[in-house]
Amino acid sequence: MVKSVLSVKHQGLTDWFIQRVSAIVMAIYSIGMLAFFVMHPNLTFDDWHNLFACVAVKIATIIILISLLFHAWVGMWTVFTDYVKCYVARFTLHTIVILALMAFFFAALLVLWGI
Repeated sequence: MVKSVLSVKHQGLTDWFIQRVSAIVMAIYSIGMLAFFVMHPNLTFDDWHNLFACVAVKIATIIILISLLFHAWVGMWTVFTDYVKCYVARFTLHTIVILALMAFFFAALLVLWGI
């Protein structure tokens, strides 16, 4: 029986949905960034700074960051649950991943809103 990392009621459906939606959101953002790079072949620091100075881009980047963190968490939880049978080791790995993801989130916020 598959249990969900985010909700026990759905037995994995929520995790599956989060993985798919976050992947689609990240793909759309990546295509948008790729289009920006194609339209600016001689990208300068000013172009890059102006792009991320826009509040809409900052908000989109935060949404992508949150999507990436959820995507990574569900994936790592699944791998650890499947392959790490020792409870203490699994708990330790889960804790390390959660702390790392939180650190990445706050570091990204500092960088993003520091522009």
